[in-house]
Amino acid sequence: MLVAAAVCPSAPLLVPEVAAGAAFELDTLRAACADAIGVLAASRPDRLVVIGPAEHPGRGRHHEGARGSFREFGVDLDVRLGSGPAPAASAEDTGADRPLPPSLAVAAWLLRGWAAAPLEGLGVGESLEQDRCAATGAMIATTADRVALLVMGDGSACRTLKAPGYLDERAEPFDASVGAALAAADTGALAALDTELAQELQAAGRATWQVLAGAAQGAGLAGQLLHEDAPYGVGYFVATWT
Repeated sequence: MLVAAAVCPSAPLLVPEVAAGAAFELDTLRAACADAIGVLAASRPDRLVVIGPAEHPGRGRHHEGARGSFREFGVDLDVRLGSGPAPAASAEDTGADRPLPPSLAVAAWLLRGWAAAPLEGLGVGESLEQDRCAATGAMIATTADRVALLVMGDGSACRTLKAPGYLDERAEPFDASVGAALAAADTGALAALDTELAQELQAAGRATWQVLAGAAQGAGLAGQLLHEDAPYGVGYFVATWT
């Protein structure tokens, strides 16, 4: 059963070494993420599942100890998902040694020092249909008596003229609806997010938020929005559900 969830941005700029001289601009965002991770630890989970948007071949399961890096962003920095040993590939799981996708590498950086419970990662395709997202979340919620989720994902990337997706007048209302749903732990509102609109607005968190909605269905959790902003024209949210 899902007992707690935290929502954080998946932007590599969260990592100070990647942001470099602009790192201070996201200090408040990083502090909110740290608070959200603390809420997960305080929930005393039996298992933590980390979910993040991913492209092939980063989709699918990533075991504790899986490795990632930020070299594609010009930074010689390696991370590991949790404190377990690096996984070894087997006949049943030939992708066990795959590197973490960027979203899960950011999560691994946020979770450095995590020791509250065993964990694993799941890379989710950004185009995954809503019903499959819901089914995935419902399945995750049954994997332990007390399951916690760390859900990585960004809002629209079209909030300003200098945003990665340029300015789109639909972006701010879309992000406002996401923020309201996260604040209220409104699973129905997250499940109802328009897949096509999210893709047009380059909102990478749509699928992972809908996995969260599936996992939290019937759990009776309350939400709290810790941080909401759109630096660089991209919607970032930090929230907790407990």
